Amino acid sequence: MTYEEFNRFCRALPATTYVVQWGGAHVWKVGGKVFAIGGWEKAGQPAFTFKASELNFEILRDQPGFRPAPYLASRGMRWIQQYDAPEETDETLQYYLKESHRIVSEGLTKKLQRELGLNQK
Repeated sequence: MTYEEFNRFCRALPATTYVVQWGGAHVWKVGGKVFAIGGWEKAGQPAFTFKASELNFEILRDQPGFRPAPYLASRGMRWIQQYDAPEETDETLQYYLKESHRIVSEGLTKKLQRELGLNQK
């Protein structure tokens, strides 16, 4: 996935906002809370960072092309970075980005969720 594809995908998720910060990273937020970051790569390959459930964090942390996210995971947060993955994993990355959006959305206040039209059942 390219950064352009990453940004297009994140833009399509409900109630998202975009900012470039932290040294040029593509940062996506929902309700003012970060759910995805494109950037911080080494070796010139794109890297994508997202919040993960406890189970997904445990599964992904040792998978090839994934690692606990630099800085975030070292502070006890369950964030994963995909840093070296073949193109066929784009669908997998999209799944985890949607999950990150959901996890962060559910952590917002009920009032803010209603205002943003999120998690309405």
